[in-house]
Amino acid sequence: MTGLSDTAREKLAHVSTATLTTQLLKRGLRNQCLQGVSRLTAHDRNMVGEAFTLRNIPAREDIDQISAYDDYDHPQRKAIETIPAGKILVVDCRQDASAASAGNILMTRLQVRGVAGFVSDGGIRDSYEIAEYDIPCYVGGPSAPTSLIKHHAVAELNTPIACGGVAVYPDDVLVGDAEGLVVLPAHLAEEIAEQSFEQEKMEVFIAEEVASGKPLRGTYPPDEATKARYVEWQKKRDAEA
Repeated sequence: MTGLSDTAREKLAHVSTATLTTQLLKRGLRNQCLQGVSRLTAHDRNMVGEAFTLRNIPAREDIDQISAYDDYDHPQRKAIETIPAGKILVVDCRQDASAASAGNILMTRLQVRGVAGFVSDGGIRDSYEIAEYDIPCYVGGPSAPTSLIKHHAVAELNTPIACGGVAVYPDDVLVGDAEGLVVLPAHLAEEIAEQSFEQEKMEVFIAEEVASGKPLRGTYPPDEATKARYVEWQKKRDAEA
């Protein structure tokens, strides 16, 4: 499967997750918005990128000792070092944010490597520092304890996982804004990008119509007369651009 086009990526960088969930619902997809995961960092543009996944199972005391991190090929470390630039590391922590799934050093490494974002339904430590980083970060909440007290990273990387109650497959497209985080199935991402962009242009017009005193009936959703006014409105905007 080819990656997300630059055109679609740019459009997804500017449409809201609210619009995306509407487009997903039109296609029968109701559970694509991650729950219990919120944005830690602040950015002018949406986070957009394809998923690269890491799965955790519950930790076990005889295996998940602090010495596990002496292994440079520990799955958590390996994921950090092998995720391709431009992708988003998505971590399955079984919606348990009582232990961290990363900290400032690992997040710095992701940022330096050009990764497009970090998503975890677990916790994150050093959150007060990471909140100022350039790399977009969506997590279940701040948590000081290391991952090893709760999470055992599975060796096989980039497999289907759950995150925030949503199925995430490798190369699914994630889009995050200040309100939420949405997973777009890879095979639908291009058309959803285009139709979401068009939906939002129409909604700018509808908002102006409602603000001018138009009633909802015939305006939202738009009837044929409203659609015709929209076409003229868009022509005028295009001419002025």
